[in-house]
Amino acid sequence: MAPKTTAVATKVATDSASRLDSAQTLRASTALLRKIQSDVAGKESTAEKTNLLEDADDEDASDEVPLWLVLTTKKHIVDKKRLKPGKIVLPHPYLNTEREGLRICVITADPQRRYKDLVAGAGFPIELSKKIGRVIGLEKLKSKYKSYESRRQLRDEYDVFLADDRIVTYLPTVMGKVFYKGGAKRPIPISLEGKRENVDEKGNKRQKLSEGGSKVTKKEARSEDVAREVQKTLNSALVHLAPSTTTAIKVGVASQSAEEVQENVQAVVDAMVETYVPQKWNNVRSIHIKGPDTAALPIWLAEELWTDEKDVLEEAPKANVGKKRKRGALAEAAASETTIEVPGPDGQMRRLEKPSSKRKSVEAKKEVEPEAVPAKKRKSESKEDAEAKAAEKAEKAARKEALKKEKESAKADVKTKSKAAMGTAKAGKKSKAKA
Repeated sequence: MAPKTTAVATKVATDSASRLDSAQTLRASTALLRKIQSDVAGKESTAEKTNLLEDADDEDASDEVPLWLVLTTKKHIVDKKRLKPGKIVLPHPYLNTEREGLRICVITADPQRRYKDLVAGAGFPIELSKKIGRVIGLEKLKSKYKSYESRRQLRDEYDVFLADDRIVTYLPTVMGKVFYKGGAKRPIPISLEGKRENVDEKGNKRQKLSEGGSKVTKKEARSEDVAREVQKTLNSALVHLAPSTTTAIKVGVASQSAEEVQENVQAVVDAMVETYVPQKWNNVRSIHIKGPDTAALPIWLAEELWTDEKDVLEEAPKANVGKKRKRGALAEAAASETTIEVPGPDGQMRRLEKPSSKRKSVEAKKEVEPEAVPAKKRKSESKEDAEAKAAEKAEKAARKEALKKEKESAKADVKTKSKAAMGTAKAGKKSKAKA
């Protein structure tokens, strides 16, 4: 396991000092290189067939297995993504600039002739100028490499692409996904301008423009300055910052020794904590190293998961069970207002009733109507309506009485007819008996 940190230091000098254990880093680097070498040997022994349909966009420029440093912080390093990466000079660069056949392409701002003359100048090292195979301007890049195939051909022709930092943000639309999909041949920004003049003619420090000073002026670029910038970029590790707690930085390749990887990791961690990480070591949570297909090996872990003692709560927050959420004062004030101000046709502001309050008033009226309205109607009835209703009731009563009498008379007629029929039947029987 990786060694844990001690208590959080209170002094700035102690906090800025490196806390990385060199022995632990060396053990992790040795184990990682052994794992990668065994994996490579296993693949070679199986002699797997190459996939002809596989895209080669993600291949590294040096055809080496990369080693990554994974730095995890407790809080975000930056608030938004930065398009231009930072640079940390490595004691053992993973890009071998001394090997034969290294091809470099430099993309510059217009006019390109100015930078071609700087590369071919007397102050530019001959060995480095031989490796720069091409210097091309932005306008020529746009006009000559429009098709997908021409961009692929340009990508395969050179190993490293360097771009002027003034035009690097325009290159994704010009060069397309051929360069920016994988990232191995993504152009690296460099400064091709002269140094800034921070001291005036009298030797005084230049004041800022906001403090009443003059605008920043730069010296004329020289061949020595351009060569120094190119060499520094080739020997540096690139730091791509994003609003996240995890940052991955390439610190070496599998062909390097464990000691070289350990020194690169030490240099990158110290520069990252000192330059890019706010609150320095108090904000670092863990540090790992890994390969493309390996597990991350820890080399440093923090004991505390917080950056400040104020972030730690002594008691757990009480849960609001069974309690209604209180509305804010602004929300209550807005809900209590039943009118709104709107501009009228004459330009003056007018106060009108809110639609919601109108609906509430209409609903309230509907609820009141069933009880209140009939009482009002009864009070407002006229005498004529009362007499008409009384006459209608009397007529209905008379109809019922007449219908009742008709039923009774019909029943009486039926009884008399039945008695008469019975009398005639008896008389007929007696006459038959006498005969």
